[in-house]
Amino acid sequence: MGFQIFQVDAFTGEAFGGNPAAVCYLTESRDTEWMQRVGSEMDLSETAFLEKRDDGWGLRWFTPAIEVDLCGHATLASAHVLWETGALDPVTEARFWTRSGLLTCTRQGSWIEMDFPATPPVEAAAPAGTLEALGANAIYVGRSRFDYLIEVASEAEVRALRPDHAALRKLDTRGVIVTSRSDSPSFDFVSRFFAPAAGIDEDPATGSAHCALAPYWQQKLGKSEMTGYQASPRGGTVKVSMRGDRVGLGGQAVTVLKGELLA
Repeated sequence: MGFQIFQVDAFTGEAFGGNPAAVCYLTESRDTEWMQRVGSEMDLSETAFLEKRDDGWGLRWFTPAIEVDLCGHATLASAHVLWETGALDPVTEARFWTRSGLLTCTRQGSWIEMDFPATPPVEAAAPAGTLEALGANAIYVGRSRFDYLIEVASEAEVRALRPDHAALRKLDTRGVIVTSRSDSPSFDFVSRFFAPAAGIDEDPATGSAHCALAPYWQQKLGKSEMTGYQASPRGGTVKVSMRGDRVGLGGQAVTVLKGELLA
């Protein structure tokens, strides 16, 4: 017998959009090396591993290259799978024990809301060569717990970026978030996220990046509830709400594949 595995598109209401994540149920423990090899085999920005506990689920996240401390879209995908398969009652809160502490998810109609730690950026100088590698003209540079955050003047600049991923791979950081105000009345801000050092040149829709984007744009826009659009080729929509040192992250999810992991 193998393990059940699912592929879920997160932060989208339609298949083949948002950010795909693999979610694997572990019915018995596996070591870190095995999980990393599965993450490499799946070759998605994240593969999540769920292991049942008395008080919820243990949850770990792996890119094709490394284990990460916080991941939004694979947490969203994991909660979606638990409810969709009946492993968890739809009205029951999903509780995940992770390297970033306890994370919870609740269903709000067709949306899922996650409770995550805020990671506000602090103004900092960009490492040498960063702006050149991005091809960006920054009006703000900051660093959060995980990433650099760079604001540029317009949505057009965000969308036009064609970074030098080999150069960004040398940075001592998980990734780089580039953001601006949105031109659309449907969204408050837009962003893109580049993480070559973590094995992901561009992540399609990044929940954990919004843990930095939410407090940043709250200060700039004076709003506690906002909607962000991640302007990657696949695109992704993330609703954010600030709650002190926590961030509510809202998104939708669609299962596109179910299978059995045999190895």
